[in-house]
Amino acid sequence: MLRYSSRLCDLVRSSMRSIWTVSTCEHNLCLSHDQDDPQYLKFPFVWLRDNCQCPKCFHPPSNSRVIHIQQFNFDAVPKKTEISENHVHIEWTDKHVSDYPLSWLIERQFTEIGRKTWKENYGRRKQLSWTAKDFSRILKTFKFNKILENDNELYDWLEVLAARGVAIVEGAALKEGEVTKLADRVAFLKKTQYGEVFRVEAKPDTTNVAYLNGPLQLHTDLPYYEYKPGVNLLHCIIKAEEGGENQLSDCLAVAKAIKSTNPGTYSILKDTPVIWSDLCTEEGRSFHSVHISPIIKENEDGIIERINFSQPQRDSHLNIPLEKVQCWYNALRMFSQKLYSPEYCVEYMLEPGQILTFDNLRLVHGRMHYEGGRLIEGAYLDWDHIYSRLRILQSKYT
Repeated sequence: MLRYSSRLCDLVRSSMRSIWTVSTCEHNLCLSHDQDDPQYLKFPFVWLRDNCQCPKCFHPPSNSRVIHIQQFNFDAVPKKTEISENHVHIEWTDKHVSDYPLSWLIERQFTEIGRKTWKENYGRRKQLSWTAKDFSRILKTFKFNKILENDNELYDWLEVLAARGVAIVEGAALKEGEVTKLADRVAFLKKTQYGEVFRVEAKPDTTNVAYLNGPLQLHTDLPYYEYKPGVNLLHCIIKAEEGGENQLSDCLAVAKAIKSTNPGTYSILKDTPVIWSDLCTEEGRSFHSVHISPIIKENEDGIIERINFSQPQRDSHLNIPLEKVQCWYNALRMFSQKLYSPEYCVEYMLEPGQILTFDNLRLVHGRMHYEGGRLIEGAYLDWDHIYSRLRILQSKYT
């Protein structure tokens, strides 16, 4: 079922029933209502002038600002302001005239609740970390055909994937091409040096350890890409006669535990640059990919935005001062031990027709040794396209 935070919508609707007044104070336009207990919404002059919605400044079909930055007057201030029929009218000192719908301004308010609500609706979803004991509870299964036919099912699958990092899609046909159909409901597949789709099966003379039938260590895919794939799609077409269980660990839970009990180790894991590289040949083409990034990569708000981990693709060049090497290896040991610990690592046997979908920026995955024929078709999606699709569905149904 489609869900959408209505806090700001409710605020806009309730505010539109109020009587508003407009004034200026310092460098801001002030909107106020409720005379007994005035509440102010402030909008900086420079922001208002920059976001004028007239045809000279804004192009509605492309939803784009078109005023030329070299012609923009950063110092323009209102000469006259008035409010009528739920519109704010401003005449500027640079002789420009602007009109803003009141609801448009309220939706873009600079208050804490306005900024928080926008981020909840249009930003990245809040992530729920999990351990092995939580796995059976947090793992949700969705129907392949229902995702293809129903926007609510599509939305719910993507929401769960964003929040929990993993979901199962079942009921796909036992043939190649099903991951492409699934991806087409979102946007399109991400093409890498392995193509748009790839066959995971035992191959003689392979240059990729994933194409052996031995155990595959826990890892994130393609850490040597600056823009590595966001989501993995692994479709089981042929199940191994014996073995071949998938392994998963949630690095958010592992990182949270280390940060809580060993903050110094956590700092080493997030601050030490690591070289990830891959030198291979695929379909007659040679590739040498290199990316430098710590194991734990945080954004400017201190939130983990990417995990890099792959024993085969960690380069032998460790470009850090000599005296920091042993400390980094100690941190690596703690991180890897927790990843493989029964407290965090789970095993899941994919059945034919099931597609394992998971967050490649957050989870590590691996595979147990197997015997007999086994065929998995794999592909990738990008989070940019997933969130784009979620926003389109939100705007369509709310």
